[in-house]
Amino acid sequence: MTHPSVPNLQSGIEGIDAITFSASQDQEAWARVSAFFKDFGLKELSNTADHQLFETLNGSLVKVVLPADSAYPVAIEEGPTIREVIWGVRDQGSLDRLAQTLKAHDGFEDLRSSLGKLKVLDPHGLVLVFQMSAKKSLNIVGSPTNPYGAVARVNQASPVYDRATPIEIGHVVLFTDQLKTAQAFYESLGFVVSDEYPNRGVFLRCGEQAGHHDLFLLQVPNKKPGLNHVAFTVRDIHEVFGGGLHMSRCGWKTQLGPGRHPVSSAFFWYFESPCGGLLEYNADEDYLTSEWHARSLDPSPSMFAEWAIEGGLDGHTRRQPLAEKPSGFLTEKRG
Repeated sequence: MTHPSVPNLQSGIEGIDAITFSASQDQEAWARVSAFFKDFGLKELSNTADHQLFETLNGSLVKVVLPADSAYPVAIEEGPTIREVIWGVRDQGSLDRLAQTLKAHDGFEDLRSSLGKLKVLDPHGLVLVFQMSAKKSLNIVGSPTNPYGAVARVNQASPVYDRATPIEIGHVVLFTDQLKTAQAFYESLGFVVSDEYPNRGVFLRCGEQAGHHDLFLLQVPNKKPGLNHVAFTVRDIHEVFGGGLHMSRCGWKTQLGPGRHPVSSAFFWYFESPCGGLLEYNADEDYLTSEWHARSLDPSPSMFAEWAIEGGLDGHTRRQPLAEKPSGFLTEKRG
């Protein structure tokens, strides 16, 4: 996520404009994809036998195609997964500079004259597209908080959300089996390292001034390249909870959450996706500048999640599934 008022002067890349997935062409599975994304809070723009299209509030797009769609090369892993990431750039000069870097890489196509785009394959064979960003500028502000000594919310209650309506695509996380090569590739485009787990993973943001990460590359022993998850940014922690509870009421399975990532300070809730990997609600991540010094961190469970609820919260009882149903107020003492 790049703050809309702070241009990325290093790479010109301003974040993810669109993600394409492929999903099973089985009729029932195809219908589950549509239901999942609508329950998740995306606006459905189109739905045919071979193509689905959804939109976030700021115009970021989620496209779903069939596995054999000829517009895309072979997927980086079997089964439902990610097929393409479209990165938005600030201006034509940024696009032209990227062309000079990308032309030396596999799959490069210069489509500036016809479509205003550049296309290339990353080291895993994933299609990357770079275009002038089509995302809309929005006047959306999450609920202010009242930390001790810095009261920001006066005579105003924090919101309660019945469901989430994601603002934008926040970041993508990929499994890799060539961490150093993949890191070098993305850094050559202007991505900046925010933090790293030495020899295990690296968090990259689009430029010096940006949210904590737009891309995380994760290397796990004996794990082939593939999709880990895609995160969608919502307004605040309250919308993380509201969206997660709604997804639970709709019957979608929580992988983990709600919880909090110490590495980025962000709150999260992960759901298993019919398009492969996981989808995440994400809010309140750290915002970094050139004054930030990348950290080398221990890839421990406590670094991944300071706290997290396994299996999620039941949308009806607001407690962990299978937990004892409450009697009276949750704070009442029981003999």
